[in-house]
Amino acid sequence: MDATALEGMETVVHLAGESLGPGRWTAGKKARIRESRIQGTKLLCQQIAQSDTPPKVLLAASGIGFYGDCGDTVVDESAPQGEGFLAELCGEWEAATRPAQEVGVRVVHLRLGIVLGAEGGALAAMRLPFRLGLGGRLGSGQQWMPWIGLADTVRAVDFLMTNDRAEGPVNLVSGAVRNLEFTKALGAAVKRPTLLPVPAWGLRLLLGEAAEEMLLSSTRGKPGRLDALGFVPQQRTLPEALDVTL
Repeated sequence: MDATALEGMETVVHLAGESLGPGRWTAGKKARIRESRIQGTKLLCQQIAQSDTPPKVLLAASGIGFYGDCGDTVVDESAPQGEGFLAELCGEWEAATRPAQEVGVRVVHLRLGIVLGAEGGALAAMRLPFRLGLGGRLGSGQQWMPWIGLADTVRAVDFLMTNDRAEGPVNLVSGAVRNLEFTKALGAAVKRPTLLPVPAWGLRLLLGEAAEEMLLSSTRGKPGRLDALGFVPQQRTLPEALDVTL
């Protein structure tokens, strides 16, 4: 990495990382996920620490997966780290920013929920089957899904970039709904029925650990820090966010 590329920058936003999907998490896939996030962040922060004029702010991606499977418990940034591959990954990912923190850089950990964007991510993958009338709840449908619209994600990053009180972990979510409610809202947005549930055993058979942690796990995330800092999302409900996105 060219350390001079950071000279003169006031803010760095670091979002790079191997995609979590699609498909099973093989040993090789998990290694790439970890390497791209932890080692990539560590290298960046070491370069920041060695810079003659380090940036004032680093906004580094993390994930709501930090909390693991929480059932119905509401989790804000004060909640402890959970268990599982994603929770351990997020914990190490955030710890990799330590070199930047040690030289006085204000570091914000962006604990991203499910970002609703039409061109990529979870929503893009679900859009076609739902439009074909093949959508349905996953497993019991009772698991909580923390969501945020893409436009509000960008607004929140800009807000945190310029707010000197923002530091440490921040849940980037607008709300959380059960998978069953998400399914109905997405079906309504594309004007299609959602009558084809996918059994949990089928997801586990197809995707293994990835299904357990990404599709069946429950995280009722709350935007505690964003609320406290005064950030107001433009899309306050899931139907509003889906209407804007789709």
